[in-house]
Amino acid sequence: MMHLIGKTNIDFIGIRMYAFIFSGIMTSLGLISLAIITFGQANMSIEFSGGTLIQGSFTNAVSVSEIRDVLGREGFSDATIQQVITRDPNAPSQFMIRVKTASGGGQTEQTMAAQLTSALDRALPGNKFTLDSVKEIGPTVGKELQAQARWAVVIALIGILIYIWVRFDFRFSVAATAATFHDVFAVLGFMFIMQREISMLVVTAILTLAGYSVTDTVVVFDRIRENLRLFRKKGDFVATVNSSINEVLSRTLITSLLTFLSVLVILFLCGPVVRDFSMALAFGIIIGTYSSIFVASPILVEWEARSPKRFK
Repeated sequence: MMHLIGKTNIDFIGIRMYAFIFSGIMTSLGLISLAIITFGQANMSIEFSGGTLIQGSFTNAVSVSEIRDVLGREGFSDATIQQVITRDPNAPSQFMIRVKTASGGGQTEQTMAAQLTSALDRALPGNKFTLDSVKEIGPTVGKELQAQARWAVVIALIGILIYIWVRFDFRFSVAATAATFHDVFAVLGFMFIMQREISMLVVTAILTLAGYSVTDTVVVFDRIRENLRLFRKKGDFVATVNSSINEVLSRTLITSLLTFLSVLVILFLCGPVVRDFSMALAFGIIIGTYSSIFVASPILVEWEARSPKRFK
């Protein structure tokens, strides 16, 4: 088996109070961010905040980056552009462009579409843009999507609670769910502090992180359970948990490092469309690895100290 580091004997549980303070700060930032997002003061994507979606085609070939540069110079820096792939290689270059509606601007979707079309024709005079369709995404739809996103995260956490409960023990399930809860809010707070746009891709990254985090925690918990079976008669619970974490530390670091490097490739090489998604995942991998060691396992230790129990 490949080892990133040799055998370790680090007292992770001994510094759990410092970890709890740090985790409390991260979770609080996430909760504050959620409150601000709920009351509509955050940088939300068009899916959540409402706006205009237009679809059209250019006479000649043009890239997404060219359109983004053009719209940025024309005052539409928040526009998101997606190319429509068709089977016909000779078909005109088709694109979907999403733009937020300015608050209190009184702009209709037709007005916004006219402004976008005019800006594109002005900046690309030899490449006419033909408008095919215009659609308004109203604030009501955005509110519904926000509610659905919140429910998706809640359902994921409940699913994790039940899964760990069935596979391990109720205490394990509560600890794993608390760690995942911590990771979700830590990433949300991080994205808010970095002033990144909260979009459906970011929600997707958070749900992906929830699955990754619980997988990492399960590896640690599985080793703890094995060692408890060996030492439950005379073994010290804190020593057993510490030993278990050290035994899987190399495996945890290798898995997290390889996953993190893969996400970094997406972050730096795959363009701005998936940048927020990959940024959320990159930070989430770091915080998820941290929580499996410094949040989930210490919660078990604190629970055992207050209500002793030998797991079977």
